[in-house]
Amino acid sequence: MIGKLDEALHFQQTALRLRAERQQVLASNIANADTPNYKARDIDFSSALKQAVSAVNVSTAEVLVKTSPAHLGGNPAGLTASGVPVLYRTASQGSVDGNSVDMDVERAQFADNAMRYEAGVTFAAGQLKKLLSAVQGQ
Repeated sequence: MIGKLDEALHFQQTALRLRAERQQVLASNIANADTPNYKARDIDFSSALKQAVSAVNVSTAEVLVKTSPAHLGGNPAGLTASGVPVLYRTASQGSVDGNSVDMDVERAQFADNAMRYEAGVTFAAGQLKKLLSAVQGQ
């Protein structure tokens, strides 16, 4: 029974996790808008979702090896926590300090992603209500 519930909600769970990770990347761009030589980053959401749903793992060319127990784990090859590659955004206008963050673009992407996250939460809640109704026999 739990396996069926997990299957029913797997897509929404994956999409929400990726949206949350993208929101963190976009927030990082906004936070570093005044940092010299900072390059704006983003996640290709559609390809990341396709990979995650089809259970294709992102292979990393490099694997960090700890040679001492005091070493901290790293983020290999610019990946998010779930292994999604973080890409650099092409600068729409140059800047003197080398920063490629365009605040108008970042705010728009941030708001769009937040709206899509909320829509995903609403859809998942609707699915849960339908499943609960089916379980209760109503």
